[in-house]
Amino acid sequence: MTDAYAKNVATSAEEAARIVPRAEFRVFGQDIVEAVKEKMWSCRAQLYKARTMPPETYILSRFTDEANVKVRDGLLDIKTRTGLTPEGYEIFQPRGKFQFPVKKEELEEILSHLKAPLPLEKESYSFEDFRALAASCPDLALVRVDKKRYGFTVNGVICEFAYVWFNGARVETACCESEDYAAMKGAVEALGLAGRPNTNYLRAAKAVIGM
Repeated sequence: MTDAYAKNVATSAEEAARIVPRAEFRVFGQDIVEAVKEKMWSCRAQLYKARTMPPETYILSRFTDEANVKVRDGLLDIKTRTGLTPEGYEIFQPRGKFQFPVKKEELEEILSHLKAPLPLEKESYSFEDFRALAASCPDLALVRVDKKRYGFTVNGVICEFAYVWFNGARVETACCESEDYAAMKGAVEALGLAGRPNTNYLRAAKAVIGM
């Protein structure tokens, strides 16, 4: 969820590579929010803020769950999974935020991470061009994602619970993320999430749309 607190500016791949990635543990379901609320007060959580996010378009690939590609506020944003912690927390590295129109060579790189190389005949692509291109590929899916997020911290670890809509279907989610894996493990356990499967946005969206 790091992107929610980042500045909404275009970021080159070189700049993104210098960002220290956080590990993330996230769960989805229909009984998440109330369970987290019950736990967060007993573990001295500090409420950060509530935010209704602008609509996002996620681009899902049938071939991978390791490339998080989405469009928000006119920016094409990509992160790729670079590893797992011993606890099984996922580490996603930002790869860049690109303003539309996106150059052909940048789009080729993004599509390679999705493992869905497509013939690119134009030198740059508007959002409408990119949307049409992705929609033409049977191995890619475009999903509208709306989020209402409530951020807080547990012993300095960034956490949230949220309501999420995938193409209008509502689910609940909660997350902890940090560079401090030991503190993160404590927060996950304090919120009662440790027994649930770690599921990122890509896998959750795929489950909802049947991909």
